[in-house]
Amino acid sequence: MATDNSMPTGWRAFFWAACAFNLLIGLAGMVSPAATIDARIVGLLVFAFGVIYYLVARDPLRFAPVLWAGVLGKIGVVALLAPEAFGESGSRLTAGILVGDMMFAAGFLAFLFTRGEESNA
Repeated sequence: MATDNSMPTGWRAFFWAACAFNLLIGLAGMVSPAATIDARIVGLLVFAFGVIYYLVARDPLRFAPVLWAGVLGKIGVVALLAPEAFGESGSRLTAGILVGDMMFAAGFLAFLFTRGEESNA
């Protein structure tokens, strides 16, 4: 699979970071001895999104449209889990993961709305 070498390396690094983030969080969710089957399924889906971000990191312009699924997934997870995670009984780990999800969602949106500007400059 050929990659587009005209893409700025900062975006590639960002997508590699998103890939690593999801692969690590997903793997941890799947192998945790305390995880329920539902938690393991969620871990698998998070891991699968890491594979998607791997493809985007290799060829950002070609695979950019799949980032919309990442935006929806990350914003959805934050919306569902934030009230508990940032509440009094919330977990610092979960809150940290949600902050990461918010940052990646914002970055995905920035890329999606500006990706043509770099090539036209």
